[in-house]
Amino acid sequence: MPLLERVLETYPDKVKIAFKNFPLRNHKNAMNAATAALAAGNQGKFWEFHDMLFKNYNKLSDKMISDIAVVLKLDQQKFEQARKTPEIMNQIRQDMNDGQKAGVKGTPVVFINGRTLRDRSLNGFKQMIDAELKKTGPQ
Repeated sequence: MPLLERVLETYPDKVKIAFKNFPLRNHKNAMNAATAALAAGNQGKFWEFHDMLFKNYNKLSDKMISDIAVVLKLDQQKFEQARKTPEIMNQIRQDMNDGQKAGVKGTPVVFINGRTLRDRSLNGFKQMIDAELKKTGPQ
């Protein structure tokens, strides 16, 4: 089970995951990957698309993006149209602005209540989450 799923399982009523795009400019396929994942999200397949992209991040290409869309059985016409919409580009721009304001320099990065998580192990998550929960008191 992937790490974030384990964190959610451990804290089902306490933790929420918010994903923000931050395609790196020096990665030639990062923007294409971001638009593709959001377009897949329009068909309810964001996380599946995201996970397949990250699983194969070192082989990222236009062909791989197209292949993932086929594997996930996306409506290809809707998928391609969505990738070009101003809404998707605006979402990516907003996410990048949010990331820059938060001090993001690279990816992936994890924040817990606005603090950067350095130890991205299950124990690291637990320690930081428990410390944050302690601050808020009993719930």
